[in-house]
Amino acid sequence: QVQLVETGGGLVQAGGSLRLSCAASGRTFSRYAIGWFRQAPGKEREFVATITWSGRTTRYADSVKGRFTISRDNAKNTVYLQMNNLKPEDTAGYYCAANVNGGVVVTETLYAYWGQGTQVTVSS
Repeated sequence: QVQLVETGGGLVQAGGSLRLSCAASGRTFSRYAIGWFRQAPGKEREFVATITWSGRTTRYADSVKGRFTISRDNAKNTVYLQMNNLKPEDTAGYYCAANVNGGVVVTETLYAYWGQGTQVTVSS
């Protein structure tokens, strides 16, 4: 069992930056792959980025590639999502999730544990 808590959301102007954090409890955090997903009002939740248990492999949605960077610090049980050059279309609730497999996983149904989310709002 792992519990996830997202922080770092807020209101930012277009072109600005935010860094989201996903803090996890549990001694086995370093074995899990962690993904970030987002859901805008009236839309389905979508994949944003993921990082393997080792941190060596990452994958991004095309819509955020080159602007967002996912990283992790297993010593701190935390995964980060650095978001630069934010656009209004990035506005959404952002959720982190843990996959016990540990590898690259983009399908949300394969993530067993989810946080409560943090809101990101980008104004134009």
